[in-house]
Amino acid sequence: MGRLGIGLQLYTLRDDMAKDLEGTLRHVAKLGYEGVEFAGYFDKPAAEMKELLDELGLKAIGSHVSLERFRNDLQGEIDYLHTIGAKYAICPYVGAEERENAEQWRKLIAECEQIAIEVGKQGLQFLYHNHDFEFHHKVDGEFVFDAMYAGKDAIQVEMDVCWVKYAGQDPLAYIAKYAGRLPLLHFKDFSKDAEGKLVTLELGLGEVPLEQVIKAAEQAGVEWLVVEQDHCQKPPLVSIENSLNWVKEHYINVVPN
Repeated sequence: MGRLGIGLQLYTLRDDMAKDLEGTLRHVAKLGYEGVEFAGYFDKPAAEMKELLDELGLKAIGSHVSLERFRNDLQGEIDYLHTIGAKYAICPYVGAEERENAEQWRKLIAECEQIAIEVGKQGLQFLYHNHDFEFHHKVDGEFVFDAMYAGKDAIQVEMDVCWVKYAGQDPLAYIAKYAGRLPLLHFKDFSKDAEGKLVTLELGLGEVPLEQVIKAAEQAGVEWLVVEQDHCQKPPLVSIENSLNWVKEHYINVVPN
């Protein structure tokens, strides 16, 4: 059981990436992140992106690709991932208008399976990334989260432990349940505001049992812990440094027993 890779979901730095993609990626690499998961390429050609990543020693883990992009340019998305050396094509979100009831979810799950099959034919893996709303509806008696993967071996799991816990579920149990088909884990922390809404935090400042999550992830065969903070209370570049420092203190630099 090797050490988990430590990556960053670049959605956290979306504003910085839009202003200065190269400078932002240089900063991420300098901090010590080993890989990045994209959330848009900001018009950077794939070959140039690959050259920059190689120079910086950053691994392209995968990319969050909207359903619209999967539907309208699946081959283009696959080609980009191949060029930058990534192997995970990830559906990050489903719009509210497409997930109002079980029948809509059945159609979406079937669509994701077809995308996953095509992605798999070309040597990549299709993952689905959850929020909390996958626990708001059931399909055939089970949460949408579980229905997404039931009998659908082509679809792999990118579990966001923050959203799982916010939905009132046990992230440790869910990590164990999907052992072997959970290559990527979104590693993030949160609290709730006065109205009970999610507030994403730097690692170690919230409710997620992060050290237990790491142990469960190792046992489940996770490849990458992907640090993410949807909304930062400090400048995002500061927040990702603070979160990485937590990882270094509690995982990377910890000598195994």
